[in-house]
Amino acid sequence: MNAQTDPGPRTGPPSAGGFYPTLNSNEQLLFTQALQRFQEVDSVSGAIAGEPGVGLGPTYNGNSCSQCHAQPAVGGSSPGLGSPQDAIANPQVALATLDGAANSVPSFITANGPVREARFLKNSNGTADGGVHDLYTVQGRSDAAGCTLAQPDFATAVANNNLIFRIPTPLFGLGLVEATPDSVLQANLTATASARAALKIADVFNTSGNDGTITRFGWKAQNKSVLMFSGEAYNVEMGVSNELFPNERSAVLGCVFNNSPEDSTNLLNGNASSQNFGTTVGTASEMSSDIVNFAAFSRLSAPASSGTQTLSTQTGASLFVSLGCSLCHSPTLTTGPSSFTGMSNATYNPYSDFALQNMGSGLSDGVTQGAAGPKQFRTAPLWGLGQRLFFLHDGRTTDLIQAIESHNSSGSEANQVVKKYNGLNSSQQQDLLNFLRSL
Repeated sequence: MNAQTDPGPRTGPPSAGGFYPTLNSNEQLLFTQALQRFQEVDSVSGAIAGEPGVGLGPTYNGNSCSQCHAQPAVGGSSPGLGSPQDAIANPQVALATLDGAANSVPSFITANGPVREARFLKNSNGTADGGVHDLYTVQGRSDAAGCTLAQPDFATAVANNNLIFRIPTPLFGLGLVEATPDSVLQANLTATASARAALKIADVFNTSGNDGTITRFGWKAQNKSVLMFSGEAYNVEMGVSNELFPNERSAVLGCVFNNSPEDSTNLLNGNASSQNFGTTVGTASEMSSDIVNFAAFSRLSAPASSGTQTLSTQTGASLFVSLGCSLCHSPTLTTGPSSFTGMSNATYNPYSDFALQNMGSGLSDGVTQGAAGPKQFRTAPLWGLGQRLFFLHDGRTTDLIQAIESHNSSGSEANQVVKKYNGLNSSQQQDLLNFLRSL
């Protein structure tokens, strides 16, 4: 048995969650107000105390963005018991019956497990599915009288191995990613082409079917922009129709309670705390839709910062490069021109090339999104890794060692790098793990 261990989530205050440090006062105000909107709790029609947002359902996985993007701070990844900060049980458990909802908690949703999105691999007739099937419906809720929409049959899907899962991706620092030109990403791959070829690492980009430019957001880099990512998530995860996705999902008779889109640009200031409430005057945040606010929060947030470096983490950083980990998890990228103060030509450390990599049969999820096939995933950015609780696209493990070993399976482009990792002695492996937990 190997002596090395995952040090576990780094303790101390969250390493992310604030605004990008060079923003001007107007940009800081937009971030602060957008953060408030990001934390707003939705109900069906906004009439329940403490749940002022409008549009929840008819099906949903959460009732606010911050419910799922919570660790180590608002905007992060999945919460769960065992956090080095205040332990937060999986909120999807209590959500099942909130406000009288008549849902059962699926077997794969547990108090100490990750927040999950469920997808069916196949339809009942055997054809390919791959789409999201939300955990819950508004049936039984006090604000959804008359809706009789049943939950999906998750028990049968579990029994038939017809489910795959996704967990929330962190949103910190995404303005930097969005501001990185395609040419920079392409040059980054070109610079390591020979080294990647020697290790049989291909790496290709997912691209937009319309203009051919690089898409870079989501587990398979399927979304072109932070706004598109936000609009899709609002519609899919919370059931809120919006100006990007204007049609209600699961719009069955008796379960639609609002006009569409439920989230749109505000013609009147709806912020009750604003002196301009009810008028056509307001801040950018107050007059913008929810999804524009969600995107602004992500764009203007600061990336996660690293922890204290030691001799061990410095040795681990060197091993990260020599093993070939950095050939996909690129330590450094540089933005181009940006409309936000201080983000132009900024060097940042995402530890990702934002390209697709074939991860083999062991991590294959059977889902195709854009040019990304069933075995392909975007190189997961590692910034902030030190305070994450769950790893890989489905949150299958909390252990870094297991996450590394899961990269090794038939057809995976990471096989040779994992082989080199397994060839290290225990002390060297521990240095690498310590380095990863310092990010």
